[in-house]
Amino acid sequence: MMFSLGHRTALVTGASRGLGRAIAQALAQAGAHVIVNGRDAGRLAPVVETISESGGRAQACAFDIADAAGREAALADLAGAGQTIDILVNNVGRRHRGPVSAIDHAAFLDLLDADLAAPYALTRALVPAMMARGTGRIINICSIAGPRARANDAAYTAAKGGLAALTRAMAMEFAPHGVLVNGIAPGFFATETNAAMTRDPGVQRFVEEHIPLGRWGEPHEIAGAAVFLASDAASYVNGHILTVDAGLSASF
Repeated sequence: MMFSLGHRTALVTGASRGLGRAIAQALAQAGAHVIVNGRDAGRLAPVVETISESGGRAQACAFDIADAAGREAALADLAGAGQTIDILVNNVGRRHRGPVSAIDHAAFLDLLDADLAAPYALTRALVPAMMARGTGRIINICSIAGPRARANDAAYTAAKGGLAALTRAMAMEFAPHGVLVNGIAPGFFATETNAAMTRDPGVQRFVEEHIPLGRWGEPHEIAGAAVFLASDAASYVNGHILTVDAGLSASF
């Protein structure tokens, strides 16, 4: 029962595919009512249908988290409908791969807005009610690209490194009010976003040589970490970035 999320409502951003979809499904299986978010309502409908067919509870809430007006309107609609958010999973992550010379100032700020500023704004909007109730969970999907780095990925690395730092800072600020803030740092996962990389022989060779398990992670393999951090089993876990990368970060 310590992993049960019954009587709790979770908002998962970027839940139409990949890791976000897997996390949303897992939270629903653990008993949470899940609000699945994405920019395209049509892509959210199958996620809600899958969760419902499995006996879970879910609803779609389409908005772009980087659009302040749309974000605020969506949250107002949820509040007006009596929805109380107990668990927030900031999963949305955009990526601009390329050398620094190819990513201009505007593109850099666009990525920071989606990957760092938007999670900040969404948390800022929802955490007052959590603190008033004396309980809540914020889970930020960071990346091993935060503490580590590769060439031609500077913008994403900067954003995810910032999100990990933000996680720690918010954890210190909100914990006295009963709200715990943690992060998950995924490694190499075979999501739709990474489809081209999974077909790249050079990347596949790196995976086989450097990841102890010798393979890509499947989206469902992130789910347990999210359920744990959202549940009472993690009641004394705060300000932690849980790495899920099959040992890549631990190897040398």
